[in-house]
Amino acid sequence: MLIVIGIMSLCMVGVSYFLANIWKTNAYIYETGQDLTIASRTVDLITEDLRRSKQADNGNYPIVSASDFEIIAYIDIDGDEITEKVHYFLDQNSDELKRGTSEPSDDDPPEYPSEDDIVEALASHVVNEDTEPVFSYFGRDYFSDQTSFTTPVDSGNIVNIRLVKVNLMVDVRPYYSPDHVAVESFVQLRNLKDHEQ
Repeated sequence: MLIVIGIMSLCMVGVSYFLANIWKTNAYIYETGQDLTIASRTVDLITEDLRRSKQADNGNYPIVSASDFEIIAYIDIDGDEITEKVHYFLDQNSDELKRGTSEPSDDDPPEYPSEDDIVEALASHVVNEDTEPVFSYFGRDYFSDQTSFTTPVDSGNIVNIRLVKVNLMVDVRPYYSPDHVAVESFVQLRNLKDHEQ
């Protein structure tokens, strides 16, 4: 009877260990998938929006400012034929990538407020560090010279931005395995294209 109980105990320990490993593997796969979904959806949204950057309703240049963790551009974000000022930025205190939107005033010419009217979180658990910027900026010669502009991009170089790289690193549980998931994409600013060689 003792031998049977001992064998059963060993079998139960083995099965428990096996099930615990399956549970950990399943959690790992689920979290990686969750990170990837968040990052992919957000990068797709940003690139789609930035692709439509255009001159502001008051005539201002399409890009207001460009730095490692934020970009402000004029975009008709909601398709109402009115160009909004759109502000993408990483809030490193809350690890959230956010989008701020401001409508122009009814003045002639219209004015845009200095602060965002509406701010919404697009993605949480964004873990980009200072050495891993969310945004990088390139000129028309990207394919021959892949050196990005120094950030923040000064007003003299903002007019030369033709390509923006969006790099998002997401980690639901940053202190546990799996590591962060990185998703990056490049967006060519459609309304700023030029055909010079």
